[in-house]
Amino acid sequence: MARSVRILLVADTHLGFDLPFKPRIQRRRRGHDFFANFERALEPAMRGEVDLVVHGGDLFFRAKFPDALVEKAMEPLLRVAERGTPIYLVPGNHERSKIPLQIWTVHPNLHIFRQPGTFVCRLHQATIALSGFPFARRVGDDFLNLVEATNYRDAKADIHLLCIHQAVEGAKVGPSDYTFRRGSDVIRGSDIPSEFAAVLSGHIHRSQLLTHDLKNRPMPAPVIYPGSVERTAFAERFEEKHYVILKFDLPSPNQAPSLEVAFVPLPARPMHTLDINGESHDVQQQLSELRRRLWSMDPESIVNLRLNGNVNGELSRHLNSSRLRDMAPETMNISLRIMEDE
Repeated sequence: MARSVRILLVADTHLGFDLPFKPRIQRRRRGHDFFANFERALEPAMRGEVDLVVHGGDLFFRAKFPDALVEKAMEPLLRVAERGTPIYLVPGNHERSKIPLQIWTVHPNLHIFRQPGTFVCRLHQATIALSGFPFARRVGDDFLNLVEATNYRDAKADIHLLCIHQAVEGAKVGPSDYTFRRGSDVIRGSDIPSEFAAVLSGHIHRSQLLTHDLKNRPMPAPVIYPGSVERTAFAERFEEKHYVILKFDLPSPNQAPSLEVAFVPLPARPMHTLDINGESHDVQQQLSELRRRLWSMDPESIVNLRLNGNVNGELSRHLNSSRLRDMAPETMNISLRIMEDE
């Protein structure tokens, strides 16, 4: 009878983004959106529907964070760990390649790739070897040495996985579909060892599955990016957000596992850009029109106002943060960008 293994992959949660614990101004903060989607992504693990969880890096928004943020971030992970589901964390570049969780890491079901290494997870269905290493800046030059340093060849398992937080050639980002090509910070697809059934990675915020390199040659193993759990910048405003469920089927000990990849959608707040003409002399009409446009949008929107033309005119003096918050639904986030002439 075929055996199955289910893995939940999430990455780039950026916990702590726009979440001051002692805010000077009371306004809608985006940090709660990231936490909400983080918990949504973990729901299948909370329900016992997966065998293990991999976090592909950038758990936190930056390397230094208060203890209160650590406690808030670890609470859902510890609930999963307490169910008996193992969790594997890859330190990302936002954490400067380390996650100093101290006392939190003593839980037997919580594992961090502090250095190149391999964890072996023995399940009732199969044995999984998870190899990985923290984010490396010159990964294009060091990748093969880093992978060898995990000692993945010594692990006996039904399924071998590589867990990283890196850019692999062919990954795409942004509205212009910028494509990562070969360089010191990019992994060549042909360098991925064929012993791995899949590469699970964070770092790229767009959800995607890579199966071929830039010369359209099949990669030795598919590369799976779940993407970030929320839109972190306006370059992501058209992207859907996801976590991933991977299902491996093992027909027999002598056959390679088959893989199904399901990208599960997460709610993402809409983003809009509004252009404002600073040349107008009728400031009140401009403000009235801006208010109308803001209230015609989804009240959950994140709005980027761009002031063009006479950026030092009378209108600009009315577009301070406090005034903008008063003009829009309180659930909105609004930022102002002055479009200086180049």
